[in-house]
Amino acid sequence: MEAANNTNGNGYGNNYECDIIRWFEYISENAGEVQRETLRRILEQNYDVEYLKKRLGDTKIQDMDACEMETLYTSLVPLASHADLEPYIQRIADGDTASLLTQEPITKLSLSSGTTEGRQKYVPFTKHSSQTTLQIFRLAAAYRSRVYPIREGGRILEFIYSSKQFKTKGGLTAGTATTHYYASEEFKIKQEKTKSFTCSPEEVISSGEYKQSTYCHLLLGLFFSDQVEFITSTFAYSIVQAFTAFEECWQDICIDIREGSLSSSRITLPKMRKAVLDTISPKPYLASKIEVACKKLESLDWFGLVPKLWPNAKHVYSIMTGSMQHYLKRLRHYAGDLPLVSADYGSTESWIGVNVDPSLPPEDVTFAVIPTFSYFEFIPIHRRKQDCNSAIDDFIEDEPVPLSQVKLGQEYEIVLTSFTGLYRYRLGDVVEVAGFHKGTPKLNFVCRRKLILTVNIDKNTEKDLQLVVDRGSQLLNKTGAELVDFTSHADIVNQPGHYIIYWEIKGDVEEGVLNQCCREMDVSFVDPGYVVSRRTNSIGPLELCIVKRGAFRMILDYFVGNGAALSQFKTPRCTSNQVLVRILNDWTIKRFHSTAYC
Repeated sequence: MEAANNTNGNGYGNNYECDIIRWFEYISENAGEVQRETLRRILEQNYDVEYLKKRLGDTKIQDMDACEMETLYTSLVPLASHADLEPYIQRIADGDTASLLTQEPITKLSLSSGTTEGRQKYVPFTKHSSQTTLQIFRLAAAYRSRVYPIREGGRILEFIYSSKQFKTKGGLTAGTATTHYYASEEFKIKQEKTKSFTCSPEEVISSGEYKQSTYCHLLLGLFFSDQVEFITSTFAYSIVQAFTAFEECWQDICIDIREGSLSSSRITLPKMRKAVLDTISPKPYLASKIEVACKKLESLDWFGLVPKLWPNAKHVYSIMTGSMQHYLKRLRHYAGDLPLVSADYGSTESWIGVNVDPSLPPEDVTFAVIPTFSYFEFIPIHRRKQDCNSAIDDFIEDEPVPLSQVKLGQEYEIVLTSFTGLYRYRLGDVVEVAGFHKGTPKLNFVCRRKLILTVNIDKNTEKDLQLVVDRGSQLLNKTGAELVDFTSHADIVNQPGHYIIYWEIKGDVEEGVLNQCCREMDVSFVDPGYVVSRRTNSIGPLELCIVKRGAFRMILDYFVGNGAALSQFKTPRCTSNQVLVRILNDWTIKRFHSTAYC
């Protein structure tokens, strides 16, 4: 069946929706067969590259049927981490033009966000990367438009940001995956095909100065407020960050809308100033209307900001799973009764699944795997027994299985083979099979497999930490205060080692309540290794540090200053980065120690 990105027609017209959804229904129904053909295409394109040649030798894969090829490939090519591929990627970055990972020359490298492991990594980026991004955006839009139809020719308030690109030693362009996409022809095609256009010109998106870009996104979003059909960003954090900034700058925005001007103190970049001033014109009536609305919203702590200022918006759309779940409470506060729709599942390495049920709340969302994007394998994993003292990992794993053999309710680590030169690459994401869409699995994101908190024999993942913080912050919420953001650090310098959790709070909270929060979090870690270690004092009392308002903005500034794009930024939920630990400790104003297990 013809690929969906070759279909013609209006991005939100019935013919287009039917075509692209019909395509996905077909490949989902035949997911196992489509996966084998996807692997065949990848290997036929790249069988002669150095990485595969070392493992497959002179095997004539062209003469094999799909099942035989699949068996041979998974038996001869080992599972790989980024460390295994890094020497090849570095040679490419340094200018080696041999066919190392792909036959197609790699001219761009994506940078991971660096917030998970503390450093950014190079990942190959090719034309296929942009094409699959366009394809999943169009597919997701078709499913969303069934539930939340939007007007053709409307606008999207997109809080999107490019980072600065640079050249590697070998002359390749390096930058974040989102930066490459926003600069690609596919980004322009997406707007033309969907007949929905971002409010901001390219000069705002690509400025590299996120505070100035955010101000202009907000200004232009309000200038076109009656045309805005939905609000979006890559991550929920970026939307919350933008509206938090709006609380402080709305009066200046009103002045600029009233006069058709642009604050010279807030916007200093010449290209951005020109692009915005060429777009706007004086709208005194609109400015007065926004001013009245903002004064009322201010008295309501900005509850319902989105529907009040963008009355035609149908929904808010962003990645809201994993580490983004923390921001759902504030995002719902801003959105009022407007639906929150979780965006699709992917990584810098590959897109993985699409949200085919956009009416579901973010907490219940699943992602249907798209079997043409990469060849996917799944490593079955099981929680270790309580008496296991290994601190290496919290999981026992079985042999990988293909997509067609996954089981409902089982947890897996995703392995992918991509068109961009990643072969049996361990992604590090733990997912659960929550159901099936035709023949393709629907995945629920569980956590990153990498342990984030460990001192002794304890093993706690990002999901464990999130649950603990949720329990502790329930006491906080009863006081009317709000947990703005959080992170953690395993202190092993001071003995006995212990967990430190850093909170930034909005509102006043009595010290007695914070002491209770600290104790509640300590007893909420249920990992047996942690509980035993706390009882024997092998791990010291949990420490809760309250930081001044703005501490997490400093962390954002640090990452952006080191090349990350706001579009890809995720607050690290655990850090061993000494620069971040120093920022957090410098900004700490109160410390509390748990009295549990005394």
